[in-house]
Amino acid sequence: MARVCDITGAKSQVGGGYSNRTRATKFNPTGKRRRQVNLQKKTLFIPELGKKVTVKVSAKGLKTMKKRGAFITLQKAGLV
Repeated sequence: MARVCDITGAKSQVGGGYSNRTRATKFNPTGKRRRQVNLQKKTLFIPELGKKVTVKVSAKGLKTMKKRGAFITLQKAGLV
């Protein structure tokens, strides 16, 4: 399974490592690295449905659910 947040749709990104020594010499030996999303597997009880829902959600998605409410956020994402 891909590492994708169910709420925000955030995915991993590829970026280059770049040190200060590299800037000085104009030479880039570091290569690319994959930056993973901060995913958490959470089981939430949704009182409106009367059941538990398990989601793979990023830390930013958790903040969004706390702000808007879990049920509304999951509805917008199409998970409920």
